Amino acid sequence: MTLNPFDRIRRSYHAEAARLLKQLHELKSLPSLPGVGYSEEIQKIEAQLEGLRERKDSSGVAWKRVQLARRQDRPQTLDYIEHAFPDFVELHGDRLRADDPAIVAGLASLDGRTVVVIGQQKGHDLKERQFRSFGMPRPDGYRKAQRLAVLAEKFSMPVVTLIDTQGAFPGVDAEEGGQAGAIARTLKVFAGLSVPTVAVIIGEAGSGGALALGLCDRVYMLENAYYSVITPEGCAAILWRDVAEADQAAEALRLTALDMYRLGVVDLVIPEPRKGAHKHHRATAKVVARQIEAGLRELEAVAPGVRMRERRSRYLNMGVLAPGEIVV
Repeated sequence: MTLNPFDRIRRSYHAEAARLLKQLHELKSLPSLPGVGYSEEIQKIEAQLEGLRERKDSSGVAWKRVQLARRQDRPQTLDYIEHAFPDFVELHGDRLRADDPAIVAGLASLDGRTVVVIGQQKGHDLKERQFRSFGMPRPDGYRKAQRLAVLAEKFSMPVVTLIDTQGAFPGVDAEEGGQAGAIARTLKVFAGLSVPTVAVIIGEAGSGGALALGLCDRVYMLENAYYSVITPEGCAAILWRDVAEADQAAEALRLTALDMYRLGVVDLVIPEPRKGAHKHHRATAKVVARQIEAGLRELEAVAPGVRMRERRSRYLNMGVLAPGEIVV
């Protein structure tokens, strides 16, 4: 029987634990000799076993984070704008075809400076969610984001993006409208900006739909958000042929904020208030705003050319492993 990659990973944990236990038993059973001790080796093996136990005990955490990130009462882009950018002026349309309500964008002030704010909006009830395509943008939405980013560059305004989407809209009309190309051109625009850029993952961050707004100088992530190349359900459907295995896929995908920080994908994990952001919209928005302000102050102290080189280096080196390193 052929195992999928994640079944192999799970089995490898058991095999590794068995190997370490065997080594530990062999060391402890060796006869005591004058001047010869095995305490250091025994401590190393015991530490490795403890690490394996911690990884096993953390099972289920990722899926819980996914469920929290998807809560309808969790603060969304317009909630953050209401509490942290009260003078926000929304700008509509891509100046080519249409206005995509899945992307909210406009001008606001923050800590005495004018900024461009761009974010995905899912909606808090079914009617709004349908109107906003559940926060999944079409090509028109990405062109709107490009237009606002170019405007920010023209008038030397920092860009703040708020990411909360399962991915780009998967409909036929979006594909016929050039969805992949729209995302690629958005990435190109953000990669070439000389103004400071800060992204905050406030909920879900899935696939190219999230990445399009995430190519920034600083990327922050709320504690109960997640960032993944695919939804756990999509991953489970491909590898297990069963969406019911989404919880296992979530663990294997390493999509939590802590995972992203350890992998160097995000710069900072922003703690949420007790019981989660969905219980404290205003408090969460204020914490996020303060972190954005601190990030912008730090970035504004760096020359634009240096900032652009650092941004380029950051994304070119992301995911590169050291010689002999294996990620499981």
